[in-house]
Amino acid sequence: MLSDCLHGLAALGADGVLALTGTMLLAGLAGGATHCAGMCGPFVIAQTLQAPAGGRLVRLAGLPLLPYQLGRATGYAALGAAAGGAVGLASLGVSRSLLALPLVLAAALMLVQAASGLPLPARLRIPLPHLPMPAMPAGLLRPGPAGPGRRFLLGLMLSALPCGLLYAALAAAAASGSALAGAIAMLAFVAGTVPALTGVAVLGRFFGRRFGRGLRVLGGIALVANAGVLLALALRVA
Repeated sequence: MLSDCLHGLAALGADGVLALTGTMLLAGLAGGATHCAGMCGPFVIAQTLQAPAGGRLVRLAGLPLLPYQLGRATGYAALGAAAGGAVGLASLGVSRSLLALPLVLAAALMLVQAASGLPLPARLRIPLPHLPMPAMPAGLLRPGPAGPGRRFLLGLMLSALPCGLLYAALAAAAASGSALAGAIAMLAFVAGTVPALTGVAVLGRFFGRRFGRGLRVLGGIALVANAGVLLALALRVA
């Protein structure tokens, strides 16, 4: 039973884990284009500007961001593993219906994020609380060329940035019931955010001005669909 909490995939079943992973990937795509692009945009633009010169093609491919993205992936995978393992341990000797709770929480948080991006009447909008920005070591953000190690460390530290969409993703990862499945779910989420963050790094503010409005609507619709899948999974394990 303990091994299932660490590296098992049986809590939701193979198809349940596959559905959760697909949902997390879509959540990353939707949130990356709507939420992460604005919140993390300054950091990815700075990483591109601070990267050593490597030619226009290298910059357009987003290669200067690779250490930064690997740092984010490492941090998010660790958080997902901790969340999935903790809920798996908490559910030992208890019905697996306990996993329905984080799934419902994740669905609710995604609906809140979706409401902020869809053109809804004012009375239906849910104001999102302002989350404080954690203090960052000055050395990570100093001007000048940034080596791969510093960019990796920045991505690793920013994986704990207070973020409502991150909390939704972690709640979904927790419902996987194991450290391995939670890490896989969060890696899928990170992979989904990569295209939008690369677009911001390459196109800068033009990305938001040119694509922002349409992507917010599409992202909101995708997050509503994600919430529906998570609720279906919650009903299945309840």
